[in-house]
Amino acid sequence: MSQSSLPSDWLNQFSDPYALLGVSVAADDRRILSRYRTVAKLLHPDSQALADEAAKQLAGQLFARLVNPAYQKLKQEKGRAESVALLRIKVRRLNREASLSPKSALANQLMQHPVAEVDVFYEQAIAHLAESQYKPLDQFETITRELSELNLVYLQLKMGEMFVREKRTGVVSAAEAKPLQFTPVSTTSPIATENYAQRHYRRAQEYMKKANWSQAVQELRDAIKIEADKSEYHAMLGIAYLHQNLKGMATVHFRQALKLNPQDPLATKYAAKLGIQTNAATNAQPNGKAANAQQNPKVAKGGGLFGLFRSRK
Repeated sequence: MSQSSLPSDWLNQFSDPYALLGVSVAADDRRILSRYRTVAKLLHPDSQALADEAAKQLAGQLFARLVNPAYQKLKQEKGRAESVALLRIKVRRLNREASLSPKSALANQLMQHPVAEVDVFYEQAIAHLAESQYKPLDQFETITRELSELNLVYLQLKMGEMFVREKRTGVVSAAEAKPLQFTPVSTTSPIATENYAQRHYRRAQEYMKKANWSQAVQELRDAIKIEADKSEYHAMLGIAYLHQNLKGMATVHFRQALKLNPQDPLATKYAAKLGIQTNAATNAQPNGKAANAQQNPKVAKGGGLFGLFRSRK
């Protein structure tokens, strides 16, 4: 690709901001910002110092006319919601026209995956393509198209047949419309009703089965960011940190899990191994606070820490 300016049809063809940045449609603001910075660095003039003049101009225009506008759309939650809504509308329209037929190998593989494995495969496929989306530049067009297809197929699979087809004359049942080319997601599947935090938690479990601890940590941190009061998220994150030899971080999250739920089975199990005192261990001491008073009579006599300070004066 040697032209120094963008092809005239690219602005219309590449309207999916998620595909332009190379992130999944489930990405949050932190991931989007991280990816934006990575792409901006790749397209920066300093990174293109050894490229010819045409490539330098193309890199500048890709950033100014496609990448930066995409980031401006996705950096806020409202923009992300609107972008996903537009993609879903596109899925519906393509299905009405019976033209949603993916061409890329990854998109077709995604269609064949069991429902329970769709999220993990989709995230991994996005990450794989993103690695070479802007390096070298001549792969941008092909890879961005593949990313767009993955997003549409993923949304189609998640939507299943939970929507009805629309016509200009009104709403008709799905039975009257053309059949879908995709395997629908059962409306009784837990995936259809889980929230974003649960999706991160489930993906983390899949990553941990494959010993991908760093990715599991990322997913669990995202889950906690949404729902910080779930002991199971903190306990699982503690395990992931332990497998990365980060005992301090693991201890922090095991303690938080026990604070939220003193009976959390995972946190209780690993707390014993790490020597973390649990509420159960505290209650096992004779008379709780009374036992502490027997061991430290100054505290009992003076009334806590303030009494201890006064007794030393």
